[in-house]
Amino acid sequence: MPVIVNQISSPIGAAEKDIIEAARKKLGIFADKIQSAHLYKTSLDARKRDNIHYVHSVSFTLSDKSLEEKLSKKDPQLTYAAEAVFEPVISSEKRSGRVVIAGFGPAGMFCALALAEQGYRPIVLERGESVEKRVDSVEMFMKLGILNEKSNIQFGEGGAGTFSDGKLTTRIKDPLCRYVLERMAEFGAPEEILTNAKPHIGTDKLRNVVKNIRERVIALGGEIRFCTELEDISLEDCIAKSVSFTGGTAEVSAVVLAIGHSARDTFEMLHRKGVFLEAKPFSVGARIEHRQEAVDFSLYGEHAGEPMLPKGEYQLSHRTKDGRAAYTFCMCPGGFVVPAASEDGGIVTNGMSEFARDGKNANSALVVSVTPEDFGNKPLDGMYFAREIEQRAYKLSGSYKACGVSVGNFLQGRTGIDTNIEPTYSLGINAVDYDKLFPKQVTDMMRAGLTVFARRMKCFGDGKALLSAPETRTSSPVRITRDKDTLTSLSCHNLYPCGEGAGYAGGIMSAAVDGLNVALKIMSAMAPPEK
Repeated sequence: MPVIVNQISSPIGAAEKDIIEAARKKLGIFADKIQSAHLYKTSLDARKRDNIHYVHSVSFTLSDKSLEEKLSKKDPQLTYAAEAVFEPVISSEKRSGRVVIAGFGPAGMFCALALAEQGYRPIVLERGESVEKRVDSVEMFMKLGILNEKSNIQFGEGGAGTFSDGKLTTRIKDPLCRYVLERMAEFGAPEEILTNAKPHIGTDKLRNVVKNIRERVIALGGEIRFCTELEDISLEDCIAKSVSFTGGTAEVSAVVLAIGHSARDTFEMLHRKGVFLEAKPFSVGARIEHRQEAVDFSLYGEHAGEPMLPKGEYQLSHRTKDGRAAYTFCMCPGGFVVPAASEDGGIVTNGMSEFARDGKNANSALVVSVTPEDFGNKPLDGMYFAREIEQRAYKLSGSYKACGVSVGNFLQGRTGIDTNIEPTYSLGINAVDYDKLFPKQVTDMMRAGLTVFARRMKCFGDGKALLSAPETRTSSPVRITRDKDTLTSLSCHNLYPCGEGAGYAGGIMSAAVDGLNVALKIMSAMAPPEK
C-alpha cells in the first residue's frame, strides 16, 4: 500500500520531477528504496495573492513494505494511499427473476456495471434516451423551447450529471472513490482526474464515458432499455415480485431504485404502494452569473490571466444562528446557465461547462436551505413545494425564459436587469420580482448571503452579477429510507433505494459509490442467475 507524502508546496510551473524529489527528501529515504513515485493529488492555494502556489501529495511505493508502515506511523503528514479495491462476496443463494435497475445515472450505471461484471446480467430501465439521442432533445429545448418531458437535462442516459460540469469532487471518504475515478479513466475520462484535487470531466467528455460504460454492460449480457419507464412494482409480503414498465413486465430478484431527484411520478407511485418515504431538506434559489475574468481577478488579483493558473472557482457559504444557510455550489467556470425543466409549464435553471471551461462567463448555484418546517412534513411536500416555485416562475416570466434580476437591484428590493453581463441562458431572460417568486425566508437569506459574500470576493460586491431563477433541483426533496446494514427499503426486503434520488448521494461521485455499495449488497444476498 503506497505511502502518501502530503503538503509539498511548489511554485506555479514547477516540474513534476522536482516536486517528487522534494517529497522524497521530506520522506527521508534514498532513491534506491523507491519502486515507483507519482503525483497523487494537486490543488491550488490562492488564499494569499502574493503567494499563489500549488500544494501536492506524492505517492511512493517502496521495496520494503514494512518500511512504508513504519514511516507512516512516525510522521502525521504521511498516510497510506487508499487502494482502489472492489472485492465482491458472491452468495450461493439462488433466486428467480432478474435484477432490475430503474435509472441509468451515475448510481444506476456503476451498479449495473458491477453486477454485469459478476455475471448478474441486470436489466436497466431508463425513461430517457441514449446519450446520443438525448443530446438532440436537449438542444431542441435549448434552442426552440420544445420540451421532451421524458428525455431532457434531468432524464436520460447518464442522469442529470451528464449535462453539468462533470465534477468528481465529494466529501465522502469511502475508499471506493478512487475505484470510481480509475474506472472512469478506463472508460475515457482524462487521466488528470486521478491527480487533480478538484477533478472534473466536462459535459462534452462525460458523454463518451457514459456511452462506453453502457457498451460494456451490454457486452457482458446486461440489457439497457431506453425510453422505458418504471410504472409499477408488485409487492407481496414485503417482497418485490415483478415490475411493470413501458411495453412489458419482468419477474425480479431485486429492484434498484436509482431514479434520480426529478422522478416525481415514480415517487408518487412508490407512495401509493406504501413504500416508506420521508421528506428531507434541500435547497432552492438561482444561478448567479459573473464574467469569468471578474472571478479570476477576485481570486488572483494581478496574477489573473496568467496561463498557468486554472479558471477561478469558488465555494462560499453563510449560516445564521437558526441554522438557515445560503451557499454556492455546482460552480461552473467558463460555463453557461441552461434550461433544465422536465415538466411542461415549469422553469428550472442549472449550470453546465465543457472540459476546457473556456466560456466568457462563470456561474454557480446561489441557494438557500429549506426544511420540512418550510414546506410540510408529508413525504412529498418538498417535491410539491419545488414544483410550485417552478410553475410560479413560468407564470411570472410568461414563457420558458428564466426569471432574471441583477444583484444590485435584488439587494435593493427592485425588479430589473441592470448589468453588462451577457446572459448565457439560451432561451432568454425576463425581469421578474424575486419577492413574488420565492417565499420571504428564501429571499431574505439570499440577500444575507450575498452581503457576506461581497466581503469575501470583489465580484459579488459590484451589484452587476446576474441572477437567473429558479434553481430547484439541487438534491432530492424525498428520501426512500433504507436499512443502514442491508441497504434495502424499510418496506421491502429486495428493494434497494440508491443514489441521489433516494436521498443517499449528492453528486456524480457519491452516487456512483452508492451504486457500487448497493451492487455489493445484492451480490452478498443472491447468486447470479443461471444462463
